[in-house]
This record gives sequence, C-alpha cells and structure tokens, in this order.
Amino acid sequence: MTGQNQNAELDKANRQAQPEGEQTMEQTSAASGVEHSATDSLFGPAKNAEQYMQLLIRNAVKMGVSDIHLKEDAVPYFRISGAIKPIDSLPPLGDTAMAELVQTLSDEEQRSHFGELNQIDLAQSFGEFGRVRVNMFRQRGKISMVLRLIPSQMPDPKAMAMPDALTRFSQLKRGMVLVTGPTGSGKSTTLAALIDMINRSFAKHIVTIEDPIEFVFTDKRSIVNQREVGIDTPSFSDAMRAALRQDPDVILIGELRDVITINTAVKASDTGHLVLSTLHASGAMETLTRLLSNFPPEEQQNVRIALAQNLKGVISQRLVPRADGKGRAMVYEVMTVTKTIQDMIEDPSRQGEIIQAITNGAQHGMISFDDCLLKLVKEEIITEEVALANATNVTDLRLKLEGY
Repeated sequence: MTGQNQNAELDKANRQAQPEGEQTMEQTSAASGVEHSATDSLFGPAKNAEQYMQLLIRNAVKMGVSDIHLKEDAVPYFRISGAIKPIDSLPPLGDTAMAELVQTLSDEEQRSHFGELNQIDLAQSFGEFGRVRVNMFRQRGKISMVLRLIPSQMPDPKAMAMPDALTRFSQLKRGMVLVTGPTGSGKSTTLAALIDMINRSFAKHIVTIEDPIEFVFTDKRSIVNQREVGIDTPSFSDAMRAALRQDPDVILIGELRDVITINTAVKASDTGHLVLSTLHASGAMETLTRLLSNFPPEEQQNVRIALAQNLKGVISQRLVPRADGKGRAMVYEVMTVTKTIQDMIEDPSRQGEIIQAITNGAQHGMISFDDCLLKLVKEEIITEEVALANATNVTDLRLKLEGY
C-alpha cells in the first residue's frame, strides 16, 4: 500500500469507525474554528492528548494495525501486515505533545518510574477498541513510545488457524506448556486462546502473572485472577512463589525471564499444576537450549531430567505474509513430549534428534515448521516463495512442493 493510499485509508477508516455524534479528525479541526497546522496545534485535528489517542486507536483498529509508533518530531507510524507505514495526514508530534501523551497514558507512580528509568511498560484500556500495551522510552534524550494493540474480543483459535494441539493442551491437569517465537509473533494471543478454552470448559482456579496485563478475562466456568508485575506484585518470581499458596490449578507466567522463575515454574508443574508461559525461541530445540543456558553446566543435567518429566508440549510460531496480501498467516511447530522425546531431552547427545521426532510425530499431534508451510501452500494461504524463504530445510521442502 503506497503512502498516499495509506492516508486515504486512514481518512476512510476514521469516517466509517466514527460513533454517531462524535467528530472525525477533520470535523474536530473544522469545529474549532482554527486552521490547524503542524506548528500551531499539538495534536493536529484533535483537541487534546486523550482525544488524539482515541482517534488514533479507533483508526488503527479499523485498519488492522498491530503496532503504533510515536516519537518526537515525527508523524505517527502504523505497522500493518508486518510493514511500518508513515501516516502523513497527521502532523509531527512535538516535545510538548509527547509529554502530554505520557501524562494521559500513565499514572503518577508510572510517570515517576519513567522519570527514573527512562523506560516503562504499561497497559491502557480503550473500551470497545480493546487494550493497548505501551512501552515508553527515551532515545537521544527524547520521548518515544510503541503501542501494541490487543483485541477486545478473545482470540478464536479456528478463525486464526491456531494448531489443534491447543485443545489437547487445555485438557492437561499438570505439567508445563510453552509458547515460543520472536517478538510480535502472537505468543500472547495463543496463550490467551488457551486460557479462554480452559476458562470456558473447566471449573478451575487460574492465576496469571503478566507485565503488563494484556487480555482481560472474565470468570466463566473458572475463576481467573490476574496479577500485574509492578502493580499487584514486585516481580514474576515473587508472584510465582505466592501463586503456589493461592490454590491454583493453572498458572500463566507472561515470560520465563530468570532462573528463579524457571525453577519455580518447573516446581509448580511437578507438584500438580498446569503452568503456561512464553519464551523467545525459534523452535522446540532452541527452547530447550535457551532454558538450559540459564543454569551453570553442573546443574544442567538435573534441569534436563526435570524438564523431561514436566514439559508436556511446545508450540513455536511465526507470522508470514499471506498470498492474498491480507495480513499474515501463522506458521507453527508443535512438539508433544512423548516417552521418546523425554529420552532425547534427558540425553544431551540425542537432543539433535528432536526435529526428526517432531517430523515423524503426526500421530501424537506434532507438526514441523516445514510441514506446516507445505500445508499452507496446499491450502493456497501462502505462496511457494514465502514457504521456501521461511523453511528450516529448504531442499527438503522444495522436493515436497515439487511432489505435490
């Protein structure tokens, strides 16, 4: 989409998404009786920071934006289908405007932390348009922020073509399930879908520990308590230790960040709880490597044994361009920890065999990245070029594509 078309789409979305009786960006500017320019208005067509954010979020939701980038002396940027696009129909934001946005999006305590640390994570609700995860930071002494849009509706696994393994993992009574992938690959969305499945299907106590809280759950068959690091608890590790005294059935940890959290998570899964979490890793093999790398060499064999006994599954995911140009499709690898894979986790010399075990493990609900790519090509969701560009083994995938 060109920059000109992008801004036309912004204007169109603003008109279509406008609630009755509320002004559009253009109407707001006209109604003020002042011809705004980039130099005589802090927020262009909006009267103040709060209205600016409402208009920005409304348009972003309508246009399928995943992230909004704001920085001093620049126009807003939207990330759509993985690509960042400038919104030239809006004026650049000055230092005063960015300071007012900080004031609008954060409370006094958060602003104090931002002043001390020059960076902070928080979340804000925008009603029917959902929640926004905000990271504020300084670069070259100036304020910048990135806003990740979180849908107001719970994710639908079928509509989003998530792996069928989610249903199987939601039925587990104990153990650990990890969702891995790079930043922006939808890990939080997949975990939210998994929690929602449990919430709708079983009478359990679910405790989530997040930084910040993203999807907000309402009690259905389960009771859900959500704790935010920095507001409800000092840290992931403190919240994890406390969670074990809160009669949980399911514990969701936003991310396995340190040794204490990993150890407590493994202990929780070993004592009869289902633990769900995320990790920045590209696949099941790297997930194991990343977990083990947190521990000194003399402890790693014991960690391997604990993981072999308690890890039940790993879903690794990526997002790739769709063939129709309408956003991105999820590509995933699913590893179910069978007795064979348990042995491979315990034995360092056999860890390299895990990829082949996943490829051969369809009867256990497993699928490799390359087989998932092949499936999406057959369904005409992605092109062969995209599949090959994202393949783990390009030669093997090319042969499979030629064969079908």
